Amino acid sequence: MAEQVFPTKGNLLNTKKSLQLSQLGYDLLDKKRNILIRELMSLIEDAKKLRDSIEGTYIEAYQALQKANITLGVVDNVANSVPIENGIKVTYRSVMGVELPKIHLEKTPLKMNYGLHRTNYELDYAVICFDRVKQMTVILAEVENSIYRLATAIKKTQYRANALKNIMIPKFQGIVKYISDSLEEKEREDFSRLKVIKVQKRKKEEQKNSDE
Repeated sequence: MAEQVFPTKGNLLNTKKSLQLSQLGYDLLDKKRNILIRELMSLIEDAKKLRDSIEGTYIEAYQALQKANITLGVVDNVANSVPIENGIKVTYRSVMGVELPKIHLEKTPLKMNYGLHRTNYELDYAVICFDRVKQMTVILAEVENSIYRLATAIKKTQYRANALKNIMIPKFQGIVKYISDSLEEKEREDFSRLKVIKVQKRKKEEQKNSDE
């Protein structure tokens, strides 16, 4: 690639500018990648804690539900009485240009949508636990979607950074060296040629003076 560039001072200046821009671009991408990785690692830890909490709450809920089934009989009618959740809204926040979702679940007082004449503590507690699971699941969905988006962005950023580091920057460095070496060689040749011309001119003058 370097051999195809005509070695001029103008091309040298332009190539140095391109090299500087590539190095700046790599530094910015490297900074972006590091920030995204820190954000990703933090969310991965949050996701682990949420999964553990959801699992523990599920266990409590099902244990309470089993006790309610034993004491009250099958409580399928309670499940059918639970309303569909329509209070979810999604907004976005930006982290280094990556849009991450922020899921908002409208907080409303928990209502027991079943008759109280055939209920007990276990059933009420199961309903409370499942409500907690719903809220945590919404948060987990937000976190896991953010993790996916961050991982995708990190992969793309890494690819672009590697292209600059391993392809573009070495390419421009090679061109700069080629042009610089060529110009230095030309300067040496011009200096030698000028020196020869001066020597020849001096000899001619000396010869002319001796002839006179």
